[in-house]
Amino acid sequence: MGKPTGFLEYARQERPCAPPAERLDGFREFHGDLTPARRREQGGRCMNCGVPFCQSDYGCPLHNLIPEWNDEVFAGNIPHALSRLLKTNNFPEFTGRVCPALCENACVCALNGEAVTVRDNELSIIEEAWADGLVIPAPPKVRTGKRVAVVGSGPAGLAAADQLNRRGHSVTVLERDDRPGGLLMYGIPAMKLDKRIVLRRIEKMEAEGIEFRCGTEAGRDISAAQLTVDFDAVVLCCGARKARELGLDTAGVSGVLPALEYLTAATKAVLADAENPRSAAGKNVVVVGNGDTATDCVATALRQGAGSVIQLVRKPRPDSAARVWPYPAAGVKTDYGQEEAAARFGRDPRLYSTTVKELLRDDAGALRAVVIATDGREKELPAELLLIAAGFSGAEPETAAAFGLELNGKGRLGDAGFRTADPKVFACGDMRRGASLVAWAIAEGRACARAVDEALEGYSNL
Repeated sequence: MGKPTGFLEYARQERPCAPPAERLDGFREFHGDLTPARRREQGGRCMNCGVPFCQSDYGCPLHNLIPEWNDEVFAGNIPHALSRLLKTNNFPEFTGRVCPALCENACVCALNGEAVTVRDNELSIIEEAWADGLVIPAPPKVRTGKRVAVVGSGPAGLAAADQLNRRGHSVTVLERDDRPGGLLMYGIPAMKLDKRIVLRRIEKMEAEGIEFRCGTEAGRDISAAQLTVDFDAVVLCCGARKARELGLDTAGVSGVLPALEYLTAATKAVLADAENPRSAAGKNVVVVGNGDTATDCVATALRQGAGSVIQLVRKPRPDSAARVWPYPAAGVKTDYGQEEAAARFGRDPRLYSTTVKELLRDDAGALRAVVIATDGREKELPAELLLIAAGFSGAEPETAAAFGLELNGKGRLGDAGFRTADPKVFACGDMRRGASLVAWAIAEGRACARAVDEALEGYSNL
């Protein structure tokens, strides 16, 4: 390592972050970066540990070569750091912003101190590389003559398309929304992932020969039968977007929205600088759920000017406990949305051991309040907007059905080898694995691309 004693000499220093109250006036990203000298110190904190658990199954799903590029960060050699980073991760500008950094939980340095700033170092490498003109289109020199359709342009679909295109296959990506990116474009708010970052990557992929067809839904705008005729293989990367329901009677009640529908409308309004009929402005908002999507709903509602925000968590408030390496710390996790709610309203928005029992509507059928059960009692909360972020129960079945395929009992498609009952059709990402992290989706897309390549060519060098 460049600095064997760096972890003893340098303290962990994360990217600077705007105060919670100051970042509520828009949907801009609110993190900065360290100076080059400070970033080199953070790279120098990476230990020369015998077994780098950060890149093991306990840490990074992509098995990133973390010690290698941390060493290059300390040396100030960004081109070499970039070469190591891109060997395992197609889109570090995404994971460097939105990944929960499982690698840092598994960092050996965290056994008796604070973990290396792996995620921040990763983001710094790729953004400096973009700024220095090191990330440029690199179309394949030879084409195989094989054509592959990728259905869905989320992180799994983009990774599969990128890998297959590198191999020389001609790749067409079908996206039913008006812009490519899937979850990256419309599922993650702009303050966490600026949409210019997504479009920057899409433009590079287009320059390398990948075709994107937006506003095109497989099975509706183009038949599944036609796709299997026109292409040598089809990869389904349609996500796990079927929202888990709460068992409430929502018929005829306006003001109740699944989280992704709400977040999509919010991002579309921001991108178009247009009015949003589903805005939380001036409304009492109740968010159901305790995951990242629920936090994004809280933060989005605050930026839209919600009158109040309450977050309902079904499970009891966890007791604080000592962290058991290499797993995340137990106890209450306060994310950016909760910090911002506390800055706006003076308290954490979460109510634990709480469920929604009933919806109350006004004479016009609009939601006016929810009845919640907490501590064995029922209580009425004013609410004009209820956002359901209670997780996902699997993939939406329509696309699979169009190909004559059935989802399994968990609402998923595809076997361990990414194959389906149709030998020309593959599946990967959340659609195969279930709702998970962006890093896992990229890993799925890469592995599926190898399986497709082997099927088309008889071997793969991916």
